[in-house]
Amino acid sequence: MTTQALLKQLYDTPETDIIEQIKALKAELGDQVLILGHHYQREEVFAFADVSGDSLKLAQKAAETDAPYIIFCGVHFMAETADILTSDAQTVILPDLAAGCSMADMANDEQVSRCWDELSSVINPDECVTPVTYINSTASLKSFCGEHGGIVCTSGNARRILEWSWGNREKILFFPDQHLGENTAVVMGVPDSQMIVWDPELPLGGNSPEAIENARLILWKGFCSVHQLFKPEHADTMRKNHDGIEILAHPECSREVCETADFVGSTEMIIKHVAEAPAGTSFAIATELNLVNRLRLQFPDKPTWFLSPMVCMCSTMFRTDPQHLCAALSSIKNGEITNQIRVPRQQQRWAKLSLERMLNLG
Repeated sequence: MTTQALLKQLYDTPETDIIEQIKALKAELGDQVLILGHHYQREEVFAFADVSGDSLKLAQKAAETDAPYIIFCGVHFMAETADILTSDAQTVILPDLAAGCSMADMANDEQVSRCWDELSSVINPDECVTPVTYINSTASLKSFCGEHGGIVCTSGNARRILEWSWGNREKILFFPDQHLGENTAVVMGVPDSQMIVWDPELPLGGNSPEAIENARLILWKGFCSVHQLFKPEHADTMRKNHDGIEILAHPECSREVCETADFVGSTEMIIKHVAEAPAGTSFAIATELNLVNRLRLQFPDKPTWFLSPMVCMCSTMFRTDPQHLCAALSSIKNGEITNQIRVPRQQQRWAKLSLERMLNLG
C-alpha cells in the first residue's frame, strides 16, 4: 500500500483507533525507533514523544542514541539538522514532508550567495564578514556558513555566537530572522547606526555602499509568521486587565514587543522561567499557541494567557497529526521507509562544521 493510500485509510479511521495503532506500533518497534517531539507540536502527537525539546536539543538527542530510526515530529529544517548530526546507520524520517518553515523559506542559498557577491562590490566579505545563520534555516545555508568561516546560532545562544563572530571579523551577516539578530544586538548595546537590514529583493539589499561600510550587523529581512503577529498593545491590554502579570516573549518577536516584555528568552528559557516562578505568578506569553496551552495545563497554579487575542499557531508544525505519525511507524514496520530526510554528502560536511563551531562554544 502506498503512503497516500494508507493516509487516506487512516483519515477514514476514528482517531481513537489511530491512537491505539500508534501505541501498538511503538511497543512492537521498541528501541528501533526514537520519536522526537518539538514543543510546538499538537498535544495528541507530542504525547508520543520519547524526547521533547527545541530543534537543536532534539537533533543532539538523536545523535546520542543508537536507534536506527528517528521520527522527527517537527519541520523540515529540524529533520535536516538531525540527519547532519546522526550517523550513517541512522535514518531520519519526517512524518509529513510538507511540514516546512516560512522563516527558513525567506532565505535560500541563491539569495545568500547573491548577497555575498553584492557585498563583494563594496567590501571583502571573506575577510571582514562572519555569516551567521539561525538554526531555523535550510541545510544549504548552514553549509554556506561552514564554507565561509561562519556559524549557526539558536535563540538561546545568539549573544554568545555574536560575540564569537565579532571576535573573528568586524561585521556579521545574520539570517534569516531579522528580529532575533536585532533583539540580541540591542541587549548587547549595539547602536542602530551600526545595524542595517538587507532586503534580498533590492540591489545591495536596499542599502548604500556607505551604510554597508559602516555597519557591524547586516540583518536579513526575514521573520517568523507566528511571532510577528504579537504587538506591544497586546501587552498593554494584558497589564491593564491583569494586575502584576508578567509578559514573556520569544526573541523572534519584534523589537517593540521584546522591549515591552518583562522577560525575553528561547522556548526552553520560557518553560524554565514559568516552572521556577512562585505559585500564583501570572503570565502572558508571546510564542506559539500549543506551547502556551501546554504550560497552562502543566502549571495550573500559575495563571497563563496567550498574549495575542488572535490565534497564532504554527500551521506547518500542525501538519504532523496522528495519521502521519501512524503512517511513519507503519512504514518502518513494513520495511518500506518513506519521507526519509537526506542531506547531500558535500552539503552535510560544511553544515556539520558550522554546527560544530557552535557546539564547541558550549
